[in-house]
Amino acid sequence: MSRADVNAAFRLDGEIAVVTGACGKLGPIWVGALLDAGARVAALDLPGSVPSDAFAALAVSAGDRLIRVDCDITSRPSIAEACTRVVTALGEPTILVNNAGVDQPPDAGGANRSAIEDLPIEQFRKMVEVNLLGTFQVTQIIGGRMAAAGQGAIINIGSLYASVSPDQRFYDHLAGDLPFLKSPAYGASKAAVVNMTKYFSTLWGRRGVRVNTLSPGGVLGGQDEQFKGKYGARVPLGRMAEAVDLAGPVVFLASRAASYVTGHELRVDGGFTAW
Repeated sequence: MSRADVNAAFRLDGEIAVVTGACGKLGPIWVGALLDAGARVAALDLPGSVPSDAFAALAVSAGDRLIRVDCDITSRPSIAEACTRVVTALGEPTILVNNAGVDQPPDAGGANRSAIEDLPIEQFRKMVEVNLLGTFQVTQIIGGRMAAAGQGAIINIGSLYASVSPDQRFYDHLAGDLPFLKSPAYGASKAAVVNMTKYFSTLWGRRGVRVNTLSPGGVLGGQDEQFKGKYGARVPLGRMAEAVDLAGPVVFLASRAASYVTGHELRVDGGFTAW
């Protein structure tokens, strides 16, 4: 393969991508990267969700190469309806980025905190329902169409916390009657997504569908200075991730450049999980 062929392998011209949770923090990163590589993109998010400024800017610049589709990934009928809309508007999906999920951002004043012994099971259940069961249902419906068509690339968005436990010391400067406690539910749900990636990669490999996980480390997005300092000190590269750090990896996994990569977890964490 020539150098020109290698470069061309990263292009996504003619591809139709679906990105769930597209309007929030990480969604626009994946959407923008796929658009830049030449794909047309269907951006799925909850009905009534307010798009971030980053997504709104993409909607203006991309024109008809980007469509917004309402979808609740905890509802199978909603996913099926969204899939029909995507096929009608753009054609059969060839790339799926399972990004939609819920996390537990640090709170400002310590409201609604609990000790681990009193952690509401509803909070744990919600993260599993969205992060794991929602990803599974989208994979069933949209990924199933890819398997039937004999081609496709699925990228599940994981987390460094799929591999390691949160360092609670990152949050011990936050005021409140109780310490802020990063829930075990987030990492547990993302670890399950990594395992599910392996499941579908082996199940659908002979049907032309590659399935991988992209697990980011902490991404800059309004964190307080103390948190950023503590986090950066823990990362071999000395900083949190920026949007540009994630764009290349998602395009790689979606493209022909990764034609022999499946069942893999690509950690884009600055080396956080290396020690």
